[in-house]
Amino acid sequence: MIDISIITTLCYFFLSKSLLDIGFVLLFWVCLSVLTSAYAVYRFTKIVKIISLFSKQVTLLVLLMFTYYFITENHIPKEKILWFFIILLLAINTWRILLFEVFKRYRLITGSNNKYVVIVGINNSTKRLQEFFSNSPEYGYRFEGFFSDKDQSDKRGTIEESFSFVLENNINEVYCSVKELTNDQIKKFVEFCDVNLKTLKFIADDKELFSKNLQLDYYDLTPIISLRKIPLDEYVNGWLKRCFDITFSLLVIFLVLSWVLPIISLLIKLENRGPIFFKQYRYGADFDLFLCYKFRSMTINKESDKVQASKDDVRITRIGKFIRRTSIDELPQFFNVLLGEMSVVGPRPLLRSHTEDYKNKINKFMLRHNVKPGITGLAQVSGYRGNIEKDSDMQNRVRYDIFYVENWSLLLDFNIIMKTIINVFKGEEKAY
Repeated sequence: MIDISIITTLCYFFLSKSLLDIGFVLLFWVCLSVLTSAYAVYRFTKIVKIISLFSKQVTLLVLLMFTYYFITENHIPKEKILWFFIILLLAINTWRILLFEVFKRYRLITGSNNKYVVIVGINNSTKRLQEFFSNSPEYGYRFEGFFSDKDQSDKRGTIEESFSFVLENNINEVYCSVKELTNDQIKKFVEFCDVNLKTLKFIADDKELFSKNLQLDYYDLTPIISLRKIPLDEYVNGWLKRCFDITFSLLVIFLVLSWVLPIISLLIKLENRGPIFFKQYRYGADFDLFLCYKFRSMTINKESDKVQASKDDVRITRIGKFIRRTSIDELPQFFNVLLGEMSVVGPRPLLRSHTEDYKNKINKFMLRHNVKPGITGLAQVSGYRGNIEKDSDMQNRVRYDIFYVENWSLLLDFNIIMKTIINVFKGEEKAY
């Protein structure tokens, strides 16, 4: 109702005071909301998804309005329609994000509006889900325990005992690990949850197949599951990302590097003799090698290709500490972006030694090379930056990289860029 009130008000002031015209605009909005599922926003939905849903809804609405006004010969100035579009886009997205955040704070402060959940099965996937439930109370999930036939100390009971527990404790949702259930058990859970009006959800297998986005199609009445393509394999998506990369890199080169380059070059030369740029081969898209450019932040040494820099590394110069802390050393990589070797956003290019060490050690590691490496990435803005000291550090980075590769969108890129800018102003030190 608030969405409709916003649209009605903006229509009245910007477009037409006719009740018929306003009625058609509202009818378009309601019909589009059904067709595009714009209101399919849940407590676990990401803000980027919310923005994507309502931005698409508003854009389609304005296109329909253009058609309507053309057919009815209602000559409304294009400037007014443009202002209507911009203000509606900002108003709807701001209001929906505010509402989403208010509900999160409400759950966190009051402890109400909760869903009580149990997990059937104990493995890495279910434990990650349990950590999400326990560490994110603002989403309103209350974890009530594991059920498994495995000999585990942290379980509440067996799989069979979970049925009575769900009924006796008013559990709202049951999450089942596919890998720990037989077909008969899965069928039993489906029937049990249907009869008792409980929500049943399945946790995908850890294996390669189930880590990808899956698409369900029907050949007559036969359901067929296929793997969806990586978004950037689609020609239009790749073209959009490349256009964005060229535009963004040119802006940075002309507006920032044009005056930063001579200043940093002079400071590097004054402190330490040697080249201004540090060039190092890294693996890019399709595992092709390219020369990655940075401002040199270390003294000349023979270990740069093998040993990653650490926080108090003696090789780092005084000016090097400053440009690394502010990420200025990465700015020359915008030339790599312009040349098409890198992207503004993507999996960070690793040292060749790290790549060789981990490509056969971490599952799906090579999938990150299906797209161009980036100056910044989802893993970096999610807290996984700095030294790689143990295998779990790399595993976490790869997990975020794979999610980015399989779920790319321009909105996700914008979100990562904004978080990167915030981190730079916070002065978070890195070790790349």
